[in-house]
Amino acid sequence: MRIGGFLPAAILRRWRIACVVLLALALPFGSVADAPPVPGATPHVTVLTIDGVIGPATADYAVRGIARAERSGSRLVILVLDTPGGLDTAMRSVIKAILASAVPVATYVAPSGARAASAGTYILYASHIAAMAPGTNLGAATPVRISGESEPEPGGASQQGRPKAGGVKGNEPPNESKGRESAMTRKQVNDAAAYIRGLAQLRGRNADWAERAVREAVSLSADDALRLHVIDVIAPDVATLAARVDGKTVNLHGADMRLKTTSAAFDHADPDWRTQLLAVITNPSLALLLMTVGVYGLIFEFMSPGAVAPAVVGGICLLLGLYGVQLLPVNYAGLALVLLALGCMAAEAFLPSHGVLGAGGTIAFVAGALILIDTDQPGFGVPLPL
Repeated sequence: MRIGGFLPAAILRRWRIACVVLLALALPFGSVADAPPVPGATPHVTVLTIDGVIGPATADYAVRGIARAERSGSRLVILVLDTPGGLDTAMRSVIKAILASAVPVATYVAPSGARAASAGTYILYASHIAAMAPGTNLGAATPVRISGESEPEPGGASQQGRPKAGGVKGNEPPNESKGRESAMTRKQVNDAAAYIRGLAQLRGRNADWAERAVREAVSLSADDALRLHVIDVIAPDVATLAARVDGKTVNLHGADMRLKTTSAAFDHADPDWRTQLLAVITNPSLALLLMTVGVYGLIFEFMSPGAVAPAVVGGICLLLGLYGVQLLPVNYAGLALVLLALGCMAAEAFLPSHGVLGAGGTIAFVAGALILIDTDQPGFGVPLPL
Protein backbone atom coordinates (compact mmCIF):
# COMPACT_ATOMS: atom_id res chain seq x y z
CA MET A 1 0.00 0.00 0.00
CA ARG A 2 1.34 3.43 -0.94
CA ILE A 3 0.95 6.48 1.30
CA GLY A 4 1.03 9.84 -0.48
CA GLY A 5 2.68 8.26 -3.50
CA PHE A 6 5.57 6.77 -1.51
CA LEU A 7 6.35 3.29 -0.22
CA PRO A 8 5.97 2.73 3.54
CA ALA A 9 9.12 3.32 5.57
CA ALA A 10 9.37 -0.35 6.62
CA ILE A 11 9.49 -1.53 3.01
CA LEU A 12 12.06 1.12 2.12
CA ARG A 13 14.27 -0.02 5.02
CA ARG A 14 14.08 -3.64 3.86
CA TRP A 15 14.96 -2.61 0.31
CA ARG A 16 17.96 -0.62 1.56
CA ILE A 17 19.21 -3.68 3.45
CA ALA A 18 18.68 -5.86 0.38
CA CYS A 19 20.62 -3.43 -1.82
CA VAL A 20 23.53 -3.36 0.64
CA VAL A 21 23.66 -7.18 0.68
CA LEU A 22 23.59 -7.37 -3.12
CA LEU A 23 26.29 -4.70 -3.44
CA ALA A 24 28.55 -6.52 -0.98
CA LEU A 25 28.17 -9.78 -2.89
CA ALA A 26 28.71 -8.08 -6.25
CA LEU A 27 32.07 -6.63 -5.21
CA PRO A 28 35.16 -8.61 -6.30
CA PHE A 29 35.83 -11.08 -3.56
CA GLY A 30 39.31 -11.58 -2.23
CA SER A 31 40.78 -14.49 -0.40
CA VAL A 32 42.75 -15.04 2.74
CA ALA A 33 45.00 -17.36 0.70
CA ASP A 34 46.07 -14.37 -1.44
CA ALA A 35 48.12 -13.06 1.48
CA PRO A 36 51.64 -14.50 1.40
CA PRO A 37 52.85 -16.56 4.34
CA VAL A 38 55.33 -14.95 6.66
CA PRO A 39 58.76 -15.93 5.31
CA GLY A 40 60.77 -17.94 7.82
CA ALA A 41 64.45 -18.68 8.06
CA THR A 42 64.03 -21.92 6.12
CA PRO A 43 63.69 -21.62 2.32
CA HIS A 44 60.53 -23.15 0.97
CA VAL A 45 59.00 -24.72 -2.13
CA THR A 46 55.36 -23.95 -2.98
CA VAL A 47 53.25 -26.98 -3.91
CA LEU A 48 50.04 -26.47 -5.92
CA THR A 49 47.64 -29.27 -6.85
CA ILE A 50 45.35 -29.52 -9.88
CA ASP A 51 43.24 -32.66 -9.91
CA GLY A 52 40.55 -32.68 -12.59
CA VAL A 53 39.45 -30.73 -15.62
CA ILE A 54 41.25 -27.42 -16.14
CA GLY A 55 38.62 -24.68 -16.07
CA PRO A 56 38.24 -21.10 -14.83
CA ALA A 57 38.46 -22.13 -11.16
CA THR A 58 41.64 -24.19 -11.48
CA ALA A 59 43.23 -21.55 -13.73
CA ASP A 60 42.51 -18.84 -11.16
CA TYR A 61 43.93 -21.07 -8.42
CA ALA A 62 47.15 -21.75 -10.35
CA VAL A 63 47.67 -18.11 -11.37
CA ARG A 64 47.15 -16.86 -7.80
CA GLY A 65 49.32 -19.65 -6.42
CA ILE A 66 52.24 -18.70 -8.65
CA ALA A 67 51.85 -15.02 -7.73
CA ARG A 68 51.74 -15.99 -4.05
CA ALA A 69 54.95 -17.98 -4.45
CA GLU A 70 56.66 -14.96 -6.00
CA ARG A 71 55.63 -12.68 -3.13
CA SER A 72 56.72 -15.17 -0.48
CA GLY A 73 60.16 -15.71 -2.00
CA SER A 74 59.62 -19.37 -2.87
CA ARG A 75 62.55 -21.11 -4.55
CA LEU A 76 60.37 -23.32 -6.74
CA VAL A 77 56.72 -23.94 -7.55
CA ILE A 78 55.76 -27.59 -7.95
CA LEU A 79 52.45 -27.96 -9.79
CA VAL A 80 51.14 -31.47 -9.10
CA LEU A 81 48.95 -32.27 -12.09
CA ASP A 82 46.37 -34.96 -12.89
CA THR A 83 44.01 -33.84 -15.64
CA PRO A 84 42.17 -35.19 -18.70
CA GLY A 85 42.37 -31.72 -20.29
CA GLY A 86 40.37 -28.54 -20.09
CA LEU A 87 39.30 -25.31 -21.70
CA ASP A 88 41.71 -23.55 -24.04
CA THR A 89 41.30 -20.16 -22.36
CA ALA A 90 41.94 -21.62 -18.91
CA MET A 91 44.98 -23.56 -20.15
CA ARG A 92 46.49 -20.46 -21.75
CA SER A 93 45.96 -18.45 -18.56
CA VAL A 94 48.01 -20.99 -16.62
CA ILE A 95 50.72 -21.09 -19.29
CA LYS A 96 50.99 -17.29 -19.39
CA ALA A 97 51.43 -17.24 -15.62
CA ILE A 98 54.18 -19.89 -15.86
CA LEU A 99 56.01 -18.04 -18.64
CA ALA A 100 55.83 -14.73 -16.77
CA SER A 101 56.72 -16.21 -13.38
CA ALA A 102 59.75 -14.90 -11.50
CA VAL A 103 59.95 -18.30 -9.76
CA PRO A 104 60.78 -21.52 -11.67
CA VAL A 105 57.78 -23.82 -12.11
CA ALA A 106 58.05 -27.62 -12.14
CA THR A 107 54.94 -29.40 -13.41
CA TYR A 108 54.78 -32.87 -11.89
CA VAL A 109 52.32 -35.46 -13.23
CA ALA A 110 51.41 -37.44 -10.13
CA PRO A 111 50.51 -39.65 -8.33
CA SER A 112 51.09 -42.94 -10.12
CA GLY A 113 48.16 -43.58 -12.44
CA ALA A 114 47.68 -39.86 -13.15
CA ARG A 115 47.81 -38.29 -16.60
CA ALA A 116 48.52 -34.98 -18.28
CA ALA A 117 46.32 -35.32 -21.34
CA SER A 118 45.36 -32.59 -23.78
CA ALA A 119 45.73 -29.23 -21.97
CA GLY A 120 47.95 -30.88 -19.37
CA THR A 121 50.55 -31.68 -22.04
CA TYR A 122 50.80 -28.01 -23.02
CA ILE A 123 51.24 -26.96 -19.40
CA LEU A 124 53.93 -29.61 -18.91
CA TYR A 125 55.83 -28.34 -21.96
CA ALA A 126 55.57 -24.71 -20.78
CA SER A 127 57.13 -25.42 -17.38
CA HIS A 128 60.78 -24.89 -16.52
CA ILE A 129 60.97 -28.46 -15.20
CA ALA A 130 58.80 -31.28 -16.57
CA ALA A 131 58.48 -34.28 -14.26
CA MET A 132 56.35 -37.40 -13.99
CA ALA A 133 55.75 -40.13 -11.45
CA PRO A 134 56.19 -43.78 -12.49
CA GLY A 135 53.06 -45.21 -14.09
CA THR A 136 51.78 -41.90 -15.48
CA ASN A 137 51.25 -40.75 -19.06
CA LEU A 138 50.90 -37.62 -21.16
CA GLY A 139 49.82 -36.70 -24.69
CA ALA A 140 46.64 -36.87 -26.78
CA ALA A 141 46.80 -33.10 -27.24
CA THR A 142 44.60 -32.80 -30.34
CA PRO A 143 42.05 -29.98 -29.87
CA VAL A 144 38.51 -31.20 -29.26
CA ARG A 145 35.95 -30.19 -31.83
CA ILE A 146 34.13 -26.91 -31.35
CA SER A 147 30.55 -26.02 -32.27
CA GLY A 148 29.70 -29.52 -33.44
CA GLU A 149 32.30 -29.72 -36.18
CA SER A 150 33.73 -33.02 -37.34
CA GLU A 151 36.21 -34.69 -35.07
CA PRO A 152 39.85 -33.90 -35.96
CA GLU A 153 41.80 -36.87 -37.26
CA PRO A 154 45.56 -37.46 -37.34
CA GLY A 155 47.14 -34.88 -39.60
CA GLY A 156 44.61 -32.24 -38.64
CA ALA A 157 41.85 -33.04 -41.17
CA SER A 158 39.06 -35.53 -41.49
CA GLN A 159 39.05 -38.01 -44.32
CA GLN A 160 35.75 -36.76 -45.66
CA GLY A 161 36.80 -33.14 -45.47
CA ARG A 162 40.31 -33.50 -46.93
CA PRO A 163 40.70 -31.51 -50.16
CA LYS A 164 41.37 -33.40 -53.35
CA ALA A 165 44.12 -32.63 -55.82
CA GLY A 166 44.09 -29.00 -56.86
CA GLY A 167 41.95 -28.06 -53.86
CA VAL A 168 38.63 -28.80 -55.65
CA LYS A 169 36.16 -30.85 -53.61
CA GLY A 170 33.17 -31.30 -55.88
CA ASN A 171 29.94 -29.41 -56.31
CA GLU A 172 27.60 -31.11 -53.83
CA PRO A 173 26.53 -28.91 -50.92
CA PRO A 174 27.23 -31.63 -48.30
CA ASN A 175 30.82 -31.87 -49.50
CA GLU A 176 31.17 -28.10 -49.42
CA SER A 177 29.92 -28.08 -45.84
CA LYS A 178 32.39 -30.81 -44.90
CA GLY A 179 35.13 -28.83 -46.62
CA ARG A 180 34.39 -25.76 -44.51
CA GLU A 181 34.39 -27.89 -41.36
CA SER A 182 37.67 -29.47 -42.42
CA ALA A 183 39.23 -26.05 -43.00
CA MET A 184 38.18 -24.93 -39.51
CA THR A 185 39.54 -28.15 -38.01
CA ARG A 186 42.87 -27.68 -39.79
CA LYS A 187 43.10 -24.11 -38.50
CA GLN A 188 42.55 -25.28 -34.93
CA VAL A 189 45.05 -28.12 -35.20
CA ASN A 190 47.70 -26.02 -36.95
CA ASP A 191 47.37 -23.28 -34.35
CA ALA A 192 47.70 -25.80 -31.50
CA ALA A 193 50.67 -27.51 -33.17
CA ALA A 194 52.51 -24.22 -33.62
CA TYR A 195 51.76 -23.25 -30.03
CA ILE A 196 53.12 -26.43 -28.44
CA ARG A 197 56.13 -26.48 -30.80
CA GLY A 198 56.97 -22.96 -29.68
CA LEU A 199 56.79 -24.04 -26.03
CA ALA A 200 59.00 -27.06 -26.75
CA GLN A 201 61.62 -24.92 -28.47
CA LEU A 202 61.53 -22.41 -25.62
CA ARG A 203 62.31 -25.13 -23.07
CA GLY A 204 64.64 -27.19 -25.29
CA ARG A 205 62.39 -30.26 -25.36
CA ASN A 206 61.35 -32.68 -28.09
CA ALA A 207 59.37 -30.42 -30.46
CA ASP A 208 58.72 -33.12 -33.08
CA TRP A 209 56.96 -35.41 -30.61
CA ALA A 210 55.00 -32.43 -29.23
CA GLU A 211 53.62 -31.73 -32.70
CA ARG A 212 52.74 -35.41 -33.14
CA ALA A 213 50.81 -35.29 -29.87
CA VAL A 214 48.65 -32.58 -31.43
CA ARG A 215 48.32 -33.89 -34.98
CA GLU A 216 48.19 -37.63 -34.26
CA ALA A 217 46.95 -37.65 -30.64
CA VAL A 218 49.84 -39.91 -29.56
CA SER A 219 50.65 -40.51 -25.89
CA LEU A 220 53.72 -41.55 -23.90
CA SER A 221 54.45 -43.32 -20.64
CA ALA A 222 56.78 -41.68 -18.14
CA ASP A 223 59.75 -43.87 -19.09
CA ASP A 224 59.30 -43.23 -22.81
CA ALA A 225 58.84 -39.51 -22.19
CA LEU A 226 62.18 -39.37 -20.36
CA ARG A 227 63.91 -41.38 -23.09
CA LEU A 228 62.57 -39.07 -25.83
CA HIS A 229 63.54 -35.93 -23.92
CA VAL A 230 59.93 -34.85 -23.44
CA ILE A 231 60.39 -34.57 -19.66
CA ASP A 232 63.39 -33.90 -17.44
CA VAL A 233 62.99 -36.24 -14.48
CA ILE A 234 60.99 -39.14 -13.04
CA ALA A 235 60.31 -39.09 -9.30
CA PRO A 236 57.99 -41.16 -7.08
CA ASP A 237 56.98 -38.23 -4.84
CA VAL A 238 57.35 -34.50 -4.31
CA ALA A 239 60.24 -34.79 -1.85
CA THR A 240 62.25 -36.95 -4.24
CA LEU A 241 61.50 -34.55 -7.08
CA ALA A 242 62.82 -31.60 -5.06
CA ALA A 243 65.99 -33.55 -4.28
CA ARG A 244 66.56 -34.60 -7.90
CA VAL A 245 66.14 -31.12 -9.39
CA ASP A 246 68.50 -29.58 -6.83
CA GLY A 247 71.46 -28.11 -8.67
CA LYS A 248 69.73 -28.12 -12.07
CA THR A 249 70.06 -24.95 -14.13
CA VAL A 250 66.94 -23.43 -15.68
CA ASN A 251 66.55 -20.42 -17.93
CA LEU A 252 64.45 -17.75 -16.23
CA HIS A 253 63.69 -14.79 -18.52
CA GLY A 254 66.99 -15.11 -20.36
CA ALA A 255 69.18 -15.69 -17.30
CA ASP A 256 70.45 -19.02 -15.99
CA MET A 257 69.35 -19.92 -12.48
CA ARG A 258 70.58 -22.84 -10.39
CA LEU A 259 67.91 -24.50 -8.27
CA LYS A 260 68.56 -24.96 -4.55
CA THR A 261 65.82 -27.16 -3.15
CA THR A 262 67.48 -29.82 -0.99
CA SER A 263 66.87 -28.14 2.38
CA ALA A 264 63.66 -26.38 1.40
CA ALA A 265 60.44 -26.86 3.36
CA PHE A 266 57.19 -27.55 1.51
CA ASP A 267 54.39 -24.99 1.55
CA HIS A 268 51.25 -26.80 0.36
CA ALA A 269 48.84 -24.16 -0.97
CA ASP A 270 45.59 -26.13 -1.19
CA PRO A 271 42.55 -24.73 -3.04
CA ASP A 272 40.75 -22.20 -0.83
CA TRP A 273 37.08 -21.17 -0.57
CA ARG A 274 37.40 -18.84 -3.56
CA THR A 275 38.54 -21.69 -5.81
CA GLN A 276 35.79 -23.94 -4.49
CA LEU A 277 33.14 -21.24 -5.05
CA LEU A 278 34.37 -20.62 -8.60
CA ALA A 279 34.30 -24.36 -9.27
CA VAL A 280 30.65 -24.44 -8.19
CA ILE A 281 29.38 -21.43 -10.12
CA THR A 282 31.33 -22.28 -13.28
CA ASN A 283 29.68 -25.69 -13.43
CA PRO A 284 27.35 -25.11 -16.43
CA SER A 285 24.48 -27.04 -14.85
CA LEU A 286 24.65 -25.07 -11.60
CA ALA A 287 25.13 -21.75 -13.42
CA LEU A 288 21.98 -22.46 -15.42
CA LEU A 289 20.12 -23.44 -12.25
CA LEU A 290 21.26 -20.26 -10.48
CA MET A 291 20.03 -18.07 -13.33
CA THR A 292 16.68 -19.85 -13.34
CA VAL A 293 16.22 -19.45 -9.58
CA GLY A 294 17.31 -15.82 -9.87
CA VAL A 295 14.77 -14.94 -12.54
CA TYR A 296 11.94 -16.69 -10.69
CA GLY A 297 12.90 -14.91 -7.47
CA LEU A 298 12.57 -11.54 -9.18
CA ILE A 299 9.26 -12.60 -10.74
CA PHE A 300 7.87 -13.54 -7.32
CA GLU A 301 8.97 -10.15 -5.98
CA PHE A 302 7.14 -8.35 -8.80
CA MET A 303 4.03 -10.42 -8.09
CA SER A 304 4.20 -9.71 -4.33
CA PRO A 305 5.91 -6.31 -3.85
CA GLY A 306 7.47 -5.76 -0.44
CA ALA A 307 8.38 -9.38 0.29
CA VAL A 308 12.05 -8.50 -0.35
CA ALA A 309 13.36 -12.03 0.38
CA PRO A 310 12.59 -13.36 -3.15
CA ALA A 311 14.31 -10.31 -4.64
CA VAL A 312 17.41 -10.73 -2.47
CA VAL A 313 17.73 -14.47 -3.13
CA GLY A 314 16.86 -14.02 -6.79
CA GLY A 315 19.33 -11.18 -7.26
CA ILE A 316 22.15 -13.12 -5.60
CA CYS A 317 21.48 -16.24 -7.67
CA LEU A 318 21.15 -14.28 -10.90
CA LEU A 319 24.42 -12.39 -10.34
CA LEU A 320 26.32 -15.57 -9.43
CA GLY A 321 24.85 -17.45 -12.40
CA LEU A 322 25.72 -14.69 -14.88
CA TYR A 323 29.22 -14.39 -13.41
CA GLY A 324 29.77 -18.12 -13.80
CA VAL A 325 28.45 -18.15 -17.37
CA GLN A 326 30.66 -15.28 -18.51
CA LEU A 327 33.74 -17.26 -17.45
CA LEU A 328 32.74 -20.13 -19.76
CA PRO A 329 32.81 -20.42 -23.58
CA VAL A 330 29.15 -19.48 -24.01
CA ASN A 331 27.09 -19.93 -27.17
CA TYR A 332 25.10 -16.70 -27.18
CA ALA A 333 22.29 -18.27 -29.21
CA GLY A 334 21.87 -20.79 -26.40
CA LEU A 335 21.93 -18.04 -23.77
CA ALA A 336 19.31 -16.07 -25.73
CA LEU A 337 17.07 -19.16 -25.90
CA VAL A 338 17.37 -19.70 -22.15
CA LEU A 339 16.45 -16.07 -21.42
CA LEU A 340 13.58 -16.26 -23.92
CA ALA A 341 12.35 -19.42 -22.21
CA LEU A 342 12.41 -17.78 -18.79
CA GLY A 343 10.54 -14.80 -20.20
CA CYS A 344 7.86 -17.05 -21.71
CA MET A 345 7.45 -18.96 -18.46
CA ALA A 346 7.14 -15.70 -16.54
CA ALA A 347 4.57 -14.35 -19.00
CA GLU A 348 2.53 -17.54 -18.60
CA ALA A 349 1.75 -16.43 -15.03
CA PHE A 350 0.27 -13.12 -16.21
CA LEU A 351 -1.18 -13.80 -19.68
CA PRO A 352 -3.92 -16.35 -20.49
CA SER A 353 -2.19 -18.30 -23.28
CA HIS A 354 -3.76 -21.72 -22.58
CA GLY A 355 -0.31 -23.21 -22.01
CA VAL A 356 1.24 -22.03 -25.29
CA LEU A 357 3.78 -19.74 -23.60
CA GLY A 358 4.65 -22.41 -21.05
CA ALA A 359 5.16 -25.11 -23.68
CA GLY A 360 7.17 -22.77 -25.89
CA GLY A 361 9.28 -21.72 -22.93
CA THR A 362 9.99 -25.34 -22.02
CA ILE A 363 11.11 -26.18 -25.56
CA ALA A 364 13.28 -23.06 -25.77
CA PHE A 365 14.81 -23.82 -22.36
CA VAL A 366 15.78 -27.38 -23.31
CA ALA A 367 17.20 -26.30 -26.68
CA GLY A 368 19.11 -23.40 -25.15
CA ALA A 369 20.53 -25.50 -22.32
CA LEU A 370 21.84 -28.15 -24.74
CA ILE A 371 23.80 -25.60 -26.81
CA LEU A 372 24.61 -23.16 -24.01
CA ILE A 373 28.28 -24.12 -23.62
CA ASP A 374 30.28 -23.93 -26.86
CA THR A 375 32.71 -26.78 -26.29
CA ASP A 376 32.77 -30.57 -26.35
CA GLN A 377 35.32 -30.73 -23.54
CA PRO A 378 34.12 -33.31 -20.97
CA GLY A 379 32.85 -31.73 -17.78
CA PHE A 380 31.55 -28.54 -19.35
CA GLY A 381 28.29 -29.63 -20.95
CA VAL A 382 24.74 -29.38 -19.62
CA PRO A 383 23.35 -32.94 -19.20
CA LEU A 384 20.01 -33.70 -20.84
CA PRO A 385 18.36 -34.97 -17.59
CA LEU A 386 18.71 -31.48 -16.09
